Amino acid sequence: MRALQPRLLLRALLPRLLLRALLPRLLLRALQPRLLLRALQPRLLLRTSTLMLAALAITAAAHADENWQSLFNGKDLTGWTPKIRGYESGIDPARTFRVENGLLSVNYDQYEAFDNQFGHLFYQAPYSHYRLRLQYRFIGDQAPGAPAWAFRNSGVMIHSQPPRTMPAAQDFPISVEVQFLGGRDDDQPRPTANMCSPGTHVVIAGEFTEQHCVASKAPTIYGDEWVHIEVLVEGDQRVTHFINGEQVMTYGGLTTGGGVVSGHLEEMKPERAPLSTGYISLQSEGHPIQFREIELLDLSPQKQTPAG
Repeated sequence: MRALQPRLLLRALLPRLLLRALLPRLLLRALQPRLLLRALQPRLLLRTSTLMLAALAITAAAHADENWQSLFNGKDLTGWTPKIRGYESGIDPARTFRVENGLLSVNYDQYEAFDNQFGHLFYQAPYSHYRLRLQYRFIGDQAPGAPAWAFRNSGVMIHSQPPRTMPAAQDFPISVEVQFLGGRDDDQPRPTANMCSPGTHVVIAGEFTEQHCVASKAPTIYGDEWVHIEVLVEGDQRVTHFINGEQVMTYGGLTTGGGVVSGHLEEMKPERAPLSTGYISLQSEGHPIQFREIELLDLSPQKQTPAG
């Protein structure tokens, strides 16, 4: 038994001896990634900073390439044509559309009664693919005799027919309306940036609809605060509404047809014809409203022909 004791002792001590011998190497291997990271950290930081600066430069260049054009000069209505129901294009005897204090205003102080004289102010050129942004706010009281549904109700029409093709008796242009609404005192939801379709159809969530107005997901906005709206128009394929930077609605499949327009020429409204281009017009429906900072970014590959 005494002869075996050294062997037993060796067996007992061998794991500890091996651990002591190998521990420095194991620790070194474990620490190598950290040491390597410390060695490379300055280079990684430099490369990260370089990539971030490059990304910022690309973003800045992209914004610099965006050629936004102002559609309203803040001084007069150069480039715009009014069309008031009951009158030929270009005639606005009560000065419904005017410039006041640098703002494009819709006013009814020269109306004895509204008498369904719906009006629209057309920009001079048609567009197909673009981003349109503007600010609006409702002010004051409705015109005398304006319909109850038109309380704090206005909008911007996209893909409108040319104003010269509207007879005097026509009420609304064949178009798609980005509808602006303001809240009432009854605390009922009344979202803005909805879609309405005078003489047109759209497809929403993959479904063809003949519903005239479809509500967006925008909040109800009260009072006379300025509202920022942007519309992304992609021909007849897709239209997207944004309120104060938030997307609130999208739809596509724009075609002519349907109802909720009167006094028009029938040839201007063929059923289910694609509606891929048209004019932009601001609406007058009986409640005073003001517009400012009306800007457009043309995304179409080719320029459209100006209105004649």
